[in-house]
Amino acid sequence: MRTPMRLPTADGTLVPFIPSGDPLVPRAPAVPFTRTAFAAAHVVSDPLRERDPWEGRPAVDWEVTLRFRQGLWDQGLGLAEAMDTAQRGMGVPWPVARELIERTMAEARAHPLRPRVACGAGTDCRAPEDLRDEAAIIAAYEEEMEAIEAAGGEVILMATRSLPAIGAGPDVYVRVYRRLIDGAAAPVILHWLGDMFDPALGGYWGTADVAAASDLVLDLIGGNPAKVDGIKISLLDRAHEEAFRARLPAGVRLYTGDDFNYADLIEGDGTHHSDALLGIFAAIAPAAAQALEALARGDRDGYHALLAPTVPLSREIFRAPTRYYKAGIAFLAWLNGAQDAFVMPGGLQSARGITHYAEVFRLADRARLLVRPELAAERMALLLRLHGID
Repeated sequence: MRTPMRLPTADGTLVPFIPSGDPLVPRAPAVPFTRTAFAAAHVVSDPLRERDPWEGRPAVDWEVTLRFRQGLWDQGLGLAEAMDTAQRGMGVPWPVARELIERTMAEARAHPLRPRVACGAGTDCRAPEDLRDEAAIIAAYEEEMEAIEAAGGEVILMATRSLPAIGAGPDVYVRVYRRLIDGAAAPVILHWLGDMFDPALGGYWGTADVAAASDLVLDLIGGNPAKVDGIKISLLDRAHEEAFRARLPAGVRLYTGDDFNYADLIEGDGTHHSDALLGIFAAIAPAAAQALEALARGDRDGYHALLAPTVPLSREIFRAPTRYYKAGIAFLAWLNGAQDAFVMPGGLQSARGITHYAEVFRLADRARLLVRPELAAERMALLLRLHGID
């Protein structure tokens, strides 16, 4: 019998815990998915080359970062590259993001499954003080779009902090996005990220009224639906997403970014469903891919059996302050041996405490997502010792 670990809880007590040791085995899907699914992946730091984590350009372990993406592709998932999960605006600047996109696209072209890769275009190629009007914001977006298109990636028009920063009203958003959508080389994915993910995005689309913002975005899409592949909505509001997707033009996808309610949203209501563009899919890839396979086979019970245990895990990883969720994703990658060190750009691993990591460990075990159980237990014990818990 395995010796119990002592894991801390939110009330400050230590509780015995024995991992189940019953993981899902990552594998390729046996049938094509009936949902489009992008996993948003993190960036792995190289601790031997990192010098000043809070300052300047991060030291990226490119080999490990790219190997993690290959593991997602091997399971049939697409990739959302250089997005919020990759710490855009939270430790990873545009020059690093651009190199990441270029390296990833080269790997994707060589992968036998020819995975879809959509990449985040924002305005961080320019300093905030240089983004004081809509012309400058458009130019910054277009610079990043051109880099992504040149690398062969699909474009995600990321929400930018620069528009709320200048107090842009709805008319400015319309002009900026109309120019970007119409000028793109191929259909784009729009990106509506709530302020729970980034407080600087409050009042996006020029209004704090979600209904008014929804009308504006739907009008934008309706103005040229052939140039919009879909929209990712990350508001953590199931009812809003269901109502919004029912109003989309035919052929335009709703990519759920709801890391709390994704299982039901992806399954759908019998008339409409959401596709997926989720950070949590990088952390739960075996369950996500095998659940999508079950859904494609018409096995809805199997779909929910695989995904339901991941929802409490996702809710813990994405709990407030939500913007620090990246730490939980990197933590699981470390537990599972996808990277040798639990170190993140900007030292972001320090954004969560040991009780959070202990709960992530418990819930990942329950969801069968500790794919190398002995290694995961060894690394959890190491982290506990570093926090004075034997």
